[in-house]
Amino acid sequence: MRVALISPYALSAYGGVQEQVLSMSRELSRRGHEVLIVAPDQRDDAVYDTPARVERFGRVVRLPANGSRAPLTLSPLATRRSWFAVDQFKPDVVHFHEPFAPMIGWGTLRTHRAPCVATFHRSGDGPALRLTTPLLRTFAKDVDVAVAVSASAATTIEHACGLRPVVLYNGFEVERYVATPRDRTGETVLVVLGRLEARKGTASAVSAVRAHNARSTTQWRLVIVGDGPARSSLEALAAHDEMITFTGAVDDVSKLAWLRRANVVVAPALRGESFGLVLLEAMAAEASVVASDIDGYREAANGFATMFRSGDEEDLERAATSALSSETDATIAAARAHAQRWSMAALIDEYEGLYARAREEFDAAR
Repeated sequence: MRVALISPYALSAYGGVQEQVLSMSRELSRRGHEVLIVAPDQRDDAVYDTPARVERFGRVVRLPANGSRAPLTLSPLATRRSWFAVDQFKPDVVHFHEPFAPMIGWGTLRTHRAPCVATFHRSGDGPALRLTTPLLRTFAKDVDVAVAVSASAATTIEHACGLRPVVLYNGFEVERYVATPRDRTGETVLVVLGRLEARKGTASAVSAVRAHNARSTTQWRLVIVGDGPARSSLEALAAHDEMITFTGAVDDVSKLAWLRRANVVVAPALRGESFGLVLLEAMAAEASVVASDIDGYREAANGFATMFRSGDEEDLERAATSALSSETDATIAAARAHAQRWSMAALIDEYEGLYARAREEFDAAR
């Protein structure tokens, strides 16, 4: 089968949707499918860890979206060029991630020359959804099969445009997370992984670690993996503390290495997470997990992470202390077994069935 995967967000910026697209491309390719990835950022010449063909179009702008800044393109020329690339590929199915996000995939969606599967990641209402309802309802007519990564994401898109998606999940390649050797030393390492922006709550982790280290003989090192607009304010909050390290943006190999070094992975987001894939990645890498008690994270954790009150640095410190003291081989193994329920292989099994269904829907409408 020939599958086109369209990401509205630039692969050059770290994000959950981009990670999902790359991971899906690898699993689809392993099964013998021919895969094309289309994304923004014409200046991006990076080589990504995928056998898929990668095409990038348009200049990237960063627009506010769901408490973040999304790396999109608003170029009509990029929209046309991406449509032409997909059309020349002659896909059996086009799989859009966040298809209504501007605007790389809009031409391909509206011409609807191949079966269309659309996966929705976002959860939570906002002015962007409320103000564009007529446009979204028009776009929704060209979706053959709709999917949401969580129940909250499904509710969001149903309220926005009337689609009633199949609820699946974000998947990941579980075995990649233990392929890197485990690298724990005598130092206690806490890792926060993700884009540095206010809603991710990283400030709580910085404050909690500094408070702990100020009064404890057992010191914690905090490693903040990622980059973003909040980095300068977080560095100011860290105040050149030698026990707090900012790595900046890293490649996938370095990300996996930090996960394998971590004693605890902290997921401190304040809101806006449709599903806590980062929690499952940490569990698969055999790290203990501490997470803010928000809807998307609670669903992913399912009792296998230590939760704390969102934005509460004292409760974060309490949770990290508890996670470190209660870790055993048995707790790590149980959490890893839980994470395996979200394997990319199982997810692609589901999508292959939905691709067939989309082809039937598309053919029936012709």
